[in-house]
Amino acid sequence: MSNTTESATPGFLVWRLSMKWRVAIDRALAPLGLTHAQYSLLGSLWGMQRSGLRPSQRALADHTGLEALYVSKLARGLEAAGLVERAPDPADTRAVRLSLTDEGLAVSGRAVEVVRRIVDGLLAPLGGLEGPGTEAFTHALTALLDVPVPVLTEPSTKESS
Repeated sequence: MSNTTESATPGFLVWRLSMKWRVAIDRALAPLGLTHAQYSLLGSLWGMQRSGLRPSQRALADHTGLEALYVSKLARGLEAAGLVERAPDPADTRAVRLSLTDEGLAVSGRAVEVVRRIVDGLLAPLGGLEGPGTEAFTHALTALLDVPVPVLTEPSTKESS
């Protein structure tokens, strides 16, 4: 472990890992003209569409963990780039359904493969994407994500001695 992380808290380590992965993925996707945030939307939409779903912006926001307004902004930009189609939901006039265009399918497929190779390399210490350490790591991350964020009713204060 590096000197900067020897006595680090779990929160700091999660943040550092998140930043490391984001930078690696941003760099890997740059030749495709995508950012990590755009990939989060495209890759998720690619997977959902392959499963026969055409999610609303809200459903995609819930799936990715991104704010709904940010998903809307990303979707508009990706629509302008010809990668995403936004259409009104016939069942809910407030909702917008998203789908990939033919170009969006092609770009997303390439991006998913690029990210898969990057993540496999980042997970090499755990045996790569298919490694037993990765399975345990995935279970631990899922458990952490399933815990609701605590709601504090008043700020915590500590008196100094």
